[in-house]
Amino acid sequence: MPDPLLIADVPWLLYRSFFALPSSIVDGEGRPVNALLGTVNALLTLIEARPPARPPRGVVACLGAEQAAYRVRAYPPYHAHREQMPATLAAQWQKAPILLGSLGWTVACSEELEADDVMFSFAQVEQESAGRALLLTGDRDLFAAVSDCVAVVELRKGGTPLEVGPAQVRERYGVEPELVADFIALRGDPSDGLPGAPGIGAKTAAELLRRFGSLEAVLAAARAQTAADEPGGAEGRMRPRTVAALCENEELLRTFKQIATLQRIEVERPADRVTDFAGGARVAREMGMRRLADRLEGLAGPRGPGA
Repeated sequence: MPDPLLIADVPWLLYRSFFALPSSIVDGEGRPVNALLGTVNALLTLIEARPPARPPRGVVACLGAEQAAYRVRAYPPYHAHREQMPATLAAQWQKAPILLGSLGWTVACSEELEADDVMFSFAQVEQESAGRALLLTGDRDLFAAVSDCVAVVELRKGGTPLEVGPAQVRERYGVEPELVADFIALRGDPSDGLPGAPGIGAKTAAELLRRFGSLEAVLAAARAQTAADEPGGAEGRMRPRTVAALCENEELLRTFKQIATLQRIEVERPADRVTDFAGGARVAREMGMRRLADRLEGLAGPRGPGA
């Protein structure tokens, strides 16, 4: 089994660390560096994973637009509920590519699409090259990328990181990974501002998709039941409220699926590359992150970069 490529959702890591770690973590000039510290430490946790976990063959740190313009055009409320990025986080955001790149990690960014689209693209390339990929993210849209060769990895406090494969996606959502975008369209995704179909929750969404096979097939079945003027509730029939929710929001549900569908961009498969702990330590010290620099120097040891 090949060593995996670790593909990281940098925006999620930065936000997660910024709100999880105290703002009293500062550089030599008193500026917060909590988001940067938490992001690097999270990645180091996976790089230093103990057997039987396999260390990654390389790391890709992915960034992107706050929201893809085409998604906002399709549905203006997309991400509209999110508050503006705090200034102290924005300052760290600007420094993140420099710090992450100094560790020998590939830094990949898209100006038009979001970080999860970039992650999906690298995962696809890795899979097509007979490799394995681990996606470090809290964005459940990326469950759609899961396969026998691609897993989402979840960090757990005080525990071994958990890999979410196809079986775990089926357990959590009740559908196959390839139907995750259809599932999100029906159920909705509050984190992205997508309401889904009125009155249809996770259980009903999964049941409909298992029964009919896709969002489009669900919509077709609802139209057929309406056209035949068949009563709901009988065996093989959807409830009237479900049919109404589907028929009245048909085009909107298609839009939600379009928004939830990960987009692929052209990326090159990264070469195997060990982490440059010494290089990261130098930049961390230049940024006034003394404790991180000390940790990275300890990982580098007397052998220098990549040790």
